[in-house]
Amino acid sequence: MKIINLIEDTKGADGLCFEHGLSFYVETAKHRLLLDTGASGDFIFNAEKLGIDLTKVDTLVLSHGHYDHTGGVMRFAEINPCAKIYMHKNAGGEYYNDYNSQRKYIGIDKRILSLPQLVLTEGNIQVDDELFLFSDIDCTGPIPSGNAILKKEKDGELVQDDFAHEQYLVIKSGQKTALLSGCAHRGILNILSYYRKLFGSYPDYVVSGFHMMKKTPYDEADKALAEETAKALEATGAEFFSGHCTGDEAMEILCRILGKKLTVMHSGDRIINS
Repeated sequence: MKIINLIEDTKGADGLCFEHGLSFYVETAKHRLLLDTGASGDFIFNAEKLGIDLTKVDTLVLSHGHYDHTGGVMRFAEINPCAKIYMHKNAGGEYYNDYNSQRKYIGIDKRILSLPQLVLTEGNIQVDDELFLFSDIDCTGPIPSGNAILKKEKDGELVQDDFAHEQYLVIKSGQKTALLSGCAHRGILNILSYYRKLFGSYPDYVVSGFHMMKKTPYDEADKALAEETAKALEATGAEFFSGHCTGDEAMEILCRILGKKLTVMHSGDRIINS
């Protein structure tokens, strides 16, 4: 299994683009696939610089219905009209950032909904013996507090987004398994708990933003939750790769506790090569 970060919020190798967005390229024995496409088409530029031929990609999985994960879909579809695009059936909704009463649309480009290669998903889907998708997870554990400013339109009014449009990709390659998520808006511990219910164990690798970033400074409760989360992640035995929406304050706490079990991603990083 090979996983390369195509674009992320932080600068990586010289000459590569970075932006508030996320995209991963994955190679397995059977697949060349993408998880998300960043906020623009810049992930395509980075792929070319990294020697990755996106015309050979057979599968694109969209983690949820936000622009910073789906903004490059139409550009990708221009160069590769054959790859199947797996998107949760709710990801085409009206999603907004509502901070300080400044309402901003952050949903997908609605042209995506007309693409013939689009496959709408829900629940658990066994794509093949390497790829599995799941969604609609239980949320009994902590939810990122940063979700509070993220809303959806329902019956003409803005209400709290429950992220029923989020889905998660499981990859099995040889003896290794990887869990990929975009932002883990429903809580990384909730996602891992549901994964364990499905498979009876934890994955070897977890690749995801943790959405612990906030517009306001961390308070003591935020710090305590980050520490508790880090300790719970450590107990899984998995190896973690994170960035994008995790946030600097949270990342510092996570790195202090997880140590070498956590790798901070940057644009263009080759994060898994097993």
